[in-house]
Amino acid sequence: MSKKEQTNKEQSAPLSDNERLKKESHFLRGTIEQDLLNPVTGGFSADNFQLIRFHGMYQQDDRDIRAERQKQKLEPLHNVMLRARMPGGVITPKQWLGIDTFATEHTLYGSIRLTTRQTFQFHGVLKPNIKEMHKALNKMGIDSIATAGDVNRNVLCTSNPFESKLHQEAYEWAKKISEHLLPKTRAYAEIWLDGEKIEGHQDEEPILGPEYLPRKFKTTVAIPPQNDVDVHANDLNFVAIAQEGTLVGFNVLVGGGLAMTYGDLSTYPRKADEFGFIPLEKTLDVAAAVVGTQRDWGNRSNRKNAKTKYTLDRVGVDVFKKEVEKRAGILFEPIRPYVFSMRGDRIGWSSGIDGKHHLTLFIENGRLLDYPDKPIKTGMAHIAMIHQGDFRMTANQNIIVAGVPFSEISKIEAIARKYGLMDEKISPLRKNSMACVSFPTCPLAMAEAERFLPAFVTEVEEILTKYALENESIILRVTGCPNGCARAMLAEIGLVGKGVSRYNLYLGGNKEGTRVPKIFKENITDKEILNEIDTLVARWAKERHPEEGFGDFVIRVGVVAEVKISKRDFYA
Repeated sequence: MSKKEQTNKEQSAPLSDNERLKKESHFLRGTIEQDLLNPVTGGFSADNFQLIRFHGMYQQDDRDIRAERQKQKLEPLHNVMLRARMPGGVITPKQWLGIDTFATEHTLYGSIRLTTRQTFQFHGVLKPNIKEMHKALNKMGIDSIATAGDVNRNVLCTSNPFESKLHQEAYEWAKKISEHLLPKTRAYAEIWLDGEKIEGHQDEEPILGPEYLPRKFKTTVAIPPQNDVDVHANDLNFVAIAQEGTLVGFNVLVGGGLAMTYGDLSTYPRKADEFGFIPLEKTLDVAAAVVGTQRDWGNRSNRKNAKTKYTLDRVGVDVFKKEVEKRAGILFEPIRPYVFSMRGDRIGWSSGIDGKHHLTLFIENGRLLDYPDKPIKTGMAHIAMIHQGDFRMTANQNIIVAGVPFSEISKIEAIARKYGLMDEKISPLRKNSMACVSFPTCPLAMAEAERFLPAFVTEVEEILTKYALENESIILRVTGCPNGCARAMLAEIGLVGKGVSRYNLYLGGNKEGTRVPKIFKENITDKEILNEIDTLVARWAKERHPEEGFGDFVIRVGVVAEVKISKRDFYA
């Protein structure tokens, strides 16, 4: 079937029900307000269950106690997870103290969760507390608009603590892009903040359109050589190009994405394509043009094939690129030279060119909670009480105490050590590991991830020590399902949940985050995975080239084939 025939077939296919929902939602209002007043259930009705996502929330329940509640003839313990909108992950100490207080007093779990989308999440907010949560966040200057749903989500920006001037410029663009692509509807303010309903006001969505996007859309601003935002996991990426330390423009990359569906060979992870270089003044025009093209050309019949990556493969990269040029009134210049050489966070102290100092704290799986031997949530609050700079949440689930003057270093470090936030014994492997939330709160989870990873990393650490490789790092990531939240499809070793205590094992990503791994073993237990890793690490120790990474090694010796073109190679 030709691309034209395929496009015609998709355009004539029935729309997915999500398209009806969005069209009938009165610009994302639905009947959410009425649902909030319903005391019979702790959850939201079918349409509102989906619509609250556009307001930054997912309805969940505690799956650990679901069966017991069923026995008691009770509905699941419905609650919501909220994901805040924090472009570039920058948050003030005052804001941090505010979210710490709310998490402690008004959530079921009492924790703050740092996410791979460079923001924080509240887990376990009951329906009576939802509106109060939004009002509390609003007073802090925080909202959750468009952090979920078929819109452009939280815009990421490299957390660069060294070149502070360049980071500040890139961060400002991340904020501008976020604001430019936000929904314009007043629904959020009316529902959650008791905003005034203006008589005769007509909502318009000039960029997103009245039916919004066909599927979620993710955007980043990256500062080479750091690829900490994993550009190839995102629909739209602006790679900063600097001259003499000053930002002059961006290389634009389009069409990355990692989610797939088991058993559906039309779904696959995909790297982003390079479109070209643009000057700064065209940034917002190009952002709107890419979003608009995907809005109009994306698949609205089959949500599994609705992401930008599938649109590019269906219509052709060159065709999509030309349409963006037409809409933005620009011709892309050739890509400017850039190199990604790293993507992990620099844990510990570092100094910036502005004379300030920065402390990156490793937060395993991003979960800030007071553990019996490590009260790290309290520790972060104590740092926030005295810190005069800002905090930067990273896309690797860690947090940077940024802009510390020399005179305050000892005070900050003393608090961090007292509360277990600093530990030189953390291995390179653990620092480069990551997991999604998964059980007990994610409704899509098939296998454990966050609760599974720490002990699993310990066992892999023992394997590395066994072969005298304890100082080596491997990018290791675990997701509880194939939706890609922990970006396992850009890992050197990626585990993707297949069932209870069973995973698919993927190998062959690289340290730079520029290669998709390939399946090695399917539907195996953690013990079987450890046996496979032991065998491969033994070979790596004996046969590797100098400085050769694990992912590069397994491809070179033929353990798995390199995925060069996802659509062609991923399932081959």
